[in-house]
Parts: sequence; structure tokens; C-alpha cells
Amino acid sequence: MTKNSWAAWTPEKTEEFQLAFIAWYEKEKRNLPWRVNLDPYRIWISEIMLQQTRVDTVIDYYYRFMDWFPTIKDLAEAPDERLLKAWEGLGYYSRARNLKAAAQQIMADFDGQMPQTIDEIRELKGIGPYTAGAIGSIAFELPEPAIDGNVMRVVSRLFEIDADIAKASSRKVFDEAMRKIIDEKRPGDFNQAMMDLGSSICTPTSPKCEECPISAYCDSYAQGTMVNYPVKTKKLKPKDVYYVGTIIENNQQEFLLEQRSATGLLANMWLFPIQEVSQALFEQLKTEWSEEEQQLSLALDQEQELMVAEEHVTPLEGYDHVVWQKRNLGEVTHIFSHLKWHILVFYGRNTGELILKEKQDWVPAERFSELVFPKPQQKMVALFEKERH
Repeated sequence: MTKNSWAAWTPEKTEEFQLAFIAWYEKEKRNLPWRVNLDPYRIWISEIMLQQTRVDTVIDYYYRFMDWFPTIKDLAEAPDERLLKAWEGLGYYSRARNLKAAAQQIMADFDGQMPQTIDEIRELKGIGPYTAGAIGSIAFELPEPAIDGNVMRVVSRLFEIDADIAKASSRKVFDEAMRKIIDEKRPGDFNQAMMDLGSSICTPTSPKCEECPISAYCDSYAQGTMVNYPVKTKKLKPKDVYYVGTIIENNQQEFLLEQRSATGLLANMWLFPIQEVSQALFEQLKTEWSEEEQQLSLALDQEQELMVAEEHVTPLEGYDHVVWQKRNLGEVTHIFSHLKWHILVFYGRNTGELILKEKQDWVPAERFSELVFPKPQQKMVALFEKERH
């Protein structure tokens, strides 16, 4: 049972804790582009980008996004292709789509201005308790906790909270603790101090307790139990899914691409044709079309290197006018939250009149930068370029 030792803190102890913590933050806070001012739009975009993504990865994306969509109105009116291009490589693309939907809500329901109450902020598409707390506290000085993984780690160690942070029901425990200790005069700075402490000092492994500004108040530090917190059940292992990926080029040096459907994983994005196969077939193809020791040229005039050995299984059915290089180019993998894609990549050349399927097109490599490519596609392109050169 979780002990609520925060309830025993006196007002004097709480104020002492807040003063020490905010003083540390003022001295050590990270210089981040979304902290330049208190513009709620900038804060909102940064917080959505930072979900599931490291700060150092987000910074360049943030600059580009704000350059392309400097206002809520610009975001609300953004073409989907350009929006997803700005997000390309960040993953979890529903975040970008939700941003646009929320911007349209703001234009329609709030006269183009970010709402200023927690309840109204929570009405926006894609905004949950954490993001609402971050926007409300930082932009509008509302005394609202912003509870994410970093904060739960810090607070669980601070009070030796054994509630499982992987369970949604545990959030109310951390919410209660945070509302006890948050500085209501400077809630935005307090929440950001929690974020910075969790990312730099109170890290998942090997916390730097000797450098911690609040170690004197920390129950787990006093007991030497820091490594026991937070309590978290292990995630389920992502399911392995196997694909054949095909890089098909025509005589005009154009590549066959297909656009994903408008719903589901990687919606509306462009990939080389891929086809799901069984693990057994994947392994058979990997063995039969094995890499040779020497590097084979992928130049179009190297006809002798492009053929299908009759005793081999064809990499992909339905492409009768394609001749395939005699070996696979290698395997790329990509992990989504619940799936792990394994893609065995083949190169082929179209020698006849290939009938395009719906949402397929021939695209020259110089136009790749105009299309929205998800990470698996980027990895296949990188593998191909490595082999080609």
C-alpha cells in the first residue's frame, strides 16, 4: 500500500522545499527554444513533440515546424502533406494530425486564441492531462501539475511511492502528491524544474543523488532505496511482423512508390511496395537470396547481375515484368509501440509495361524530398544508397 508521506509535510517544510527547488531551476534550467517566452502555442507544440521523443531530437524539428507554421491559423490551414513532411521522422504521426485538428478547434471555438482554463484546454484534440497541465501552468500560471514519466520517477523516489506507474489508475496518487508540493505562485517553473531534474539528475538508472537539489527531502535517498523506484511493470514485447520490401526501378530511373491508405499505421505516407509474409518464407528468402561476399553494382547497365534463379522463390508475386538482383540488399527493422517490422529488401528493374495499382506511382529520386516518408522507408532508401555507392 502506498504511503502518503507528503500529507505529513508542514506548510513551512513545503515552502522551504519549493524555494530550494526553484532556486536550483533558476540557476540550472536548460536553454530551450520553447522557453524563450510564454507563448502558449510554442509551449503546446513543444510538449506534443516531446512525447516519446528526446529533447535533442526535437529541437531541429521544432525550429522547422515553427518556421513553416508560425501561428495557430497557419497550422489550422496547413496542407496535410506539408504538415506530415514537417513531422517526418518524429514518428507517432497521429500527434501531427491531432495538432491540426486542435488548431482548427481553436480557430472555430476560441477565436484563434489558445483557451486559458484547464477544462477548455483539455477539450482540444490530442491534449491529455499532462499537456494541459504543462500549457496551463507555464503559459497561464495555473497551479496544475504536469505529470509525465520524469515527474512520476522523481515523485515516486521523493515519497517512496510504490504505485505502478504503468497503470493509469496510479496517476491519481501522483496527482495528489504533486498538488501538495507544487509552488502555486510559480507552477510553470516548478513543473519545468521537475522535468529538468528527471532528465538530468533523477535519471532512470544511476541517479546523481549527490547533485540533487532536493535530496534532503527525499525519502528514498534517506533509506538508500532509490533504485527501487519507480515501480513499473514491464511492457509487452512488440509483435514481430515480417515483410518483403521491393525497390523497383524503371528505365527512366524512376522508382515505384505506393501511398498507404488514409487510415491505420503510417496513414497517407509513401513507401516502396511491401508485402507481409510468414516468418518461414522470410527466412527462406533470406537464405536463398543471400548476400555474396563482393559488393554487386546496382547500375542499370549491369544486366548480368539482374536475374531470377528459377529454383528460388520469387521475392514478390504480381510483378511479372521485373527482374531481380540475385541477392537481397539486407534487412531493415523498425519498432513501433506494439509491432516490430522486419523488412527484407530486394532490388529489381522493370523491363515491361508494369500496370500500376491504385495509389502507386513512378517517382524519380530527386522528388523523394517532396513526399512524406516514414522511418521504415527512410531506412530502405539509406540501405539502397549504401549498396549503390
